[in-house]
Amino acid sequence: MRNIRSLTLMASTGALAIVLAACGSSTAAPAATATVPAGLSITSFDQSFSFMANLKSVTAAGSGLVGVILPDTTSSTRYVNFDLPYLKKAFVAAGYSSSQYKIDNAGGDPAQELALAQADITAGAKVLVFDQLNSNVGGQIQQLAESHGVKTIAYDRATFTGTKPVYYVSFDNVQVGKLIGDGFLKCVTDWGVTNPKVFELDGGQDTDPNAVSFAQGYNNSIWGDKTTPLTAGKTNSQGMTLVAEKIAPGWDNAAGQTVFAQQLTANPSINATVEANDGLGNAAITVLKNRGIGPKKVPTTGQDATEQGMANVLKNYQCGSVYKAVYLEAQDAVALATLLRAGLTPPAALLNGTTSPPTGQAGSQQPASLLVPIWVTSANMNDTVIKDQFVDKTQLCTDVTTAVCTAAGIS
Repeated sequence: MRNIRSLTLMASTGALAIVLAACGSSTAAPAATATVPAGLSITSFDQSFSFMANLKSVTAAGSGLVGVILPDTTSSTRYVNFDLPYLKKAFVAAGYSSSQYKIDNAGGDPAQELALAQADITAGAKVLVFDQLNSNVGGQIQQLAESHGVKTIAYDRATFTGTKPVYYVSFDNVQVGKLIGDGFLKCVTDWGVTNPKVFELDGGQDTDPNAVSFAQGYNNSIWGDKTTPLTAGKTNSQGMTLVAEKIAPGWDNAAGQTVFAQQLTANPSINATVEANDGLGNAAITVLKNRGIGPKKVPTTGQDATEQGMANVLKNYQCGSVYKAVYLEAQDAVALATLLRAGLTPPAALLNGTTSPPTGQAGSQQPASLLVPIWVTSANMNDTVIKDQFVDKTQLCTDVTTAVCTAAGIS
């Protein structure tokens, strides 16, 4: 009887297993689980990408696609030359297969950016990482993602629409502005500018909320006032007077050059300038050169640490530029996306700040992962942008001559 009962039990168990399998119940090992890697923070990332391997178990535990949409190929070569390869490297290092992530570029077309977001969601995206071309398309993408339960990360430029959190990955934009302002103040002293009459050329505050944060940072540094734009006539304790603060619509360098030329004609006393990025800095330098104004006469500033900007720094037309290491931003975005894809809560050390819409604009405060920017001058150029191969040393030294590079410790 014992043997008959055993056989009956075995048969019943086998039948039950068949029934469970037919009903979709799993008798296999449970799905992979993961926890947030110990020590994950904004300081975890470096040029080696070594920390990303700690995310492999999180990648395995997650599901669905991570879609990345970069904004353009022409206004800044960084998206093609740096963001794209660094993002790919970060995904691979974190254990993603080629079918688990997708990186596209909108080519400067807002309609194409929205279409790419729609395509990613159709393909099963659980997380969208996107760098909005403007706040309008950014809002459309956010609302589209929200309606499909897709989590979003604003990459490099913040978006503030929607009722769900938009995670933001970038550098601390107010700190970027502060570095510009602090660098400008030091440059005015170092270049011996007397009775400084200051003109400020802001970026595209009409389309980019980051531009507002930059201006708030340098205005607070120079004038002790975060208002932007400031009213002409503002003074500070260093004896400076603000001639005007104007905006280059849409970050357009040609428009910025026209604005600066008009201001310099109307106010020939301008002898110190602040520009929000290297493109606008070069626009001002072009005007100054056309009017016969030589190096170390009228300070200019910038950010992005472009090859052109670095050349202007070495030639003593520009005081310095803010360097934002893209390999840090790429790893940060992939790490955050990986946690969200797996349903994990990002740690406070990674979401170390918040970002808010400019005063008077609609939107809500968003959680942010804010990386640390660096002010680059000829003194530290070799140890930053040259070391990181962000600027091509051969091209730079061809532009400025080998002797200039050697004098700056670049060889």
